[in-house]
Amino acid sequence: MSLIAEQIYENTARARELMHRSRQEGFAVGAFNIDNQETLQAISQAAQKLQAPVMVEVSAGEVKTMGGCQNIRDMVSNYRNTYNIEMYINLDHAPTVELCQQAIDAGFEFIHIDISQANHSATLEEIIAKTKDVVAYARSTGALVEAEERYFFGDSNVHKETIDYEEVKKWNTKPNEARDFVAATGIDTMAVQIGNLHGLYPVPKILDLDLLREIRAAIGCQISLHGGSGTPLHYFEDAAKIGVSKININSDLRYAFRTTLEKVLRENPDEYAVYKLMPQVCAAVQAVVEEKIQAFGSVGKAV
Repeated sequence: MSLIAEQIYENTARARELMHRSRQEGFAVGAFNIDNQETLQAISQAAQKLQAPVMVEVSAGEVKTMGGCQNIRDMVSNYRNTYNIEMYINLDHAPTVELCQQAIDAGFEFIHIDISQANHSATLEEIIAKTKDVVAYARSTGALVEAEERYFFGDSNVHKETIDYEEVKKWNTKPNEARDFVAATGIDTMAVQIGNLHGLYPVPKILDLDLLREIRAAIGCQISLHGGSGTPLHYFEDAAKIGVSKININSDLRYAFRTTLEKVLRENPDEYAVYKLMPQVCAAVQAVVEEKIQAFGSVGKAV
């Protein structure tokens, strides 16, 4: 059942208040990708157990897999109400203005427009123009808009190669460019690169917290960290205290889901009832979500 306009406005107002509280109290909100109902259940159970606010997020591919923006909106609303939790939806790395508009119309509280996702060589002028289009459209519901000024390094998968940090540094956010981008677009949240990158790698990630402090001093809006999977937990604690409000986790969930499912299938070769195979999988994903929530400092922060 679609949300009415009044419900959408109320949800986005609560989302804005959450971002304000995160800055004031020095915690970050976990944004966890979903592409199946079991992962949504695991996130919901973790949020309920720890009384933590959470976001679930979907990329363009995940939107298609799960039946479109309205179906996702209805499903998340049902889980939020069933578990009595503070839960929001973020559209993650949306490559087009049109998909952002669909998500806004469906009542998503958070929208991430990323023109460079589909076109890595998109010009800054094109990125600014299309980001401004989304910011203007989001005023109809109060949805918060996130963006970045250039292509975000990596992809959400398990990688065998090590991290070439000299290459990664080339994509790092420059404080003065972040300031200018926020001013030019009017976004609510800036996705920054400080050594974070999408995916899981055989070596831990190294974040430049000094650069994060410089970015925090340069811009007044929220800061988001993407590529949180595979990052030592102490970085999250420090980042939240510096002023990061949102941290994205995807690959860690996918890895827990798949490796646990493979184990369960090996141990139960004659079981074909899917609902009997999934509890261990759901529990493994939930454990990852709980670990991240604790590192983000958001335990007990739900209202």
